[in-house]
Amino acid sequence: MLTIAVVGTFDTKGIEHNYVADSIRHRGHRAFLIDVGSNRPSIAHDVTSEQVRLEAYQQSGNSDFLQALPNDRGLAIEMMSAAAATYVRSLLDRQEIHGMISLGGSGGTSIGTRIMRNLPIGFPKVMVSTVASGDVSKYIDISDIVMIPSIVDVSGLNRISMSVLDRAAACVVGMAEANSIQSFNRESKPVIVASMFGNTTKCVEHARMRLEQSGYEVIVFHATGTGGRTMESLIESGMVTGVLDITTTEWADELVGGVMPGGRKRLEAAARRGVPAVIAPGCLDMVNFREPSTIPSHYRNRLFYQHNPQITLMRTTAHECKQLGEILASKINLSVGDVHVLFPLRAISMISAPGGIFHDPQADEALRITLKGSLRQDIPYEEIDCEINDVRFSERCVECLLAAIERSQVKA
Repeated sequence: MLTIAVVGTFDTKGIEHNYVADSIRHRGHRAFLIDVGSNRPSIAHDVTSEQVRLEAYQQSGNSDFLQALPNDRGLAIEMMSAAAATYVRSLLDRQEIHGMISLGGSGGTSIGTRIMRNLPIGFPKVMVSTVASGDVSKYIDISDIVMIPSIVDVSGLNRISMSVLDRAAACVVGMAEANSIQSFNRESKPVIVASMFGNTTKCVEHARMRLEQSGYEVIVFHATGTGGRTMESLIESGMVTGVLDITTTEWADELVGGVMPGGRKRLEAAARRGVPAVIAPGCLDMVNFREPSTIPSHYRNRLFYQHNPQITLMRTTAHECKQLGEILASKINLSVGDVHVLFPLRAISMISAPGGIFHDPQADEALRITLKGSLRQDIPYEEIDCEINDVRFSERCVECLLAAIERSQVKA
């Protein structure tokens, strides 16, 4: 029997959450009901909102959780969300729950998904929401929340809402059961994460094959902003053995204002945690925009390449590449573990090679000189006389990463 946390505002959505709990029990598992409402709940439950805040205080030491919920609805949601995120995560850390489900309108969705974003990737999380048919990026962010449109308002039970809630309960139970089976049967391999773009695919795919032959599970992230932030989150979780960060292009979008920034902390997780890493300046020659009509007017005279109908690439200038070299070095210099920097002298992407549309030796040289000159003296830096997608570059990346992992294991 697995335990599914049913979390919601039981003062306004009590009977709906209770229906989900009964559906979970009907499937042979336990429903653990946690109230995060601000008023008297309408159903029986296992944990009150006051207990949630008290437990969160005991876990975090944040005395704000002991204060009465403010009358302002927005502030109350913010406080309850933070407390519940801390409390539910503590249940998972103690292995007391195996999945989570919540229901709500915009307020309930805000609380439910805030809790879910604090739970690790792979943990079952289902949100039935009235806003699930629109832009849910702010609710999901880099998590793997399953959003199910409620179709009708979460207000009472009817033939449509009961059908949706039954399927949602089956969904979270099914994911929890699948996790239980996989954790029993799955062969455990050390994990290496890698960053990839279309313009570095050949390099990363060859490296992935070689690393898998060496006994590692390689998880590749598309460097589209969300991908980089998700990779950083996975590194932070402690489950990553090595990092092959060949495609650091998200920093170009972060600096110049493209549509795929990875956040100001991109490249920090491995550095601060001491996870062995190989880093290359892959695709720092490009900034991503949407269709040409969406490009800011002050960039209209720049060099562009239409990657596909939805994505337009803009070539970074020598000045921007100099700044990117400084940024990369500043992040890499935070490293407390084994890190190796590799620079492909002939091209940092598929389209910056000689004859390619983004071939700009002056810009690439500005990046190279600045990165090399700004790194800590004790950090290995190596230049390879080939393009980034050359098998020689990929092989050297693999060699350096495997050696770094081996050294870290010896030290441990």
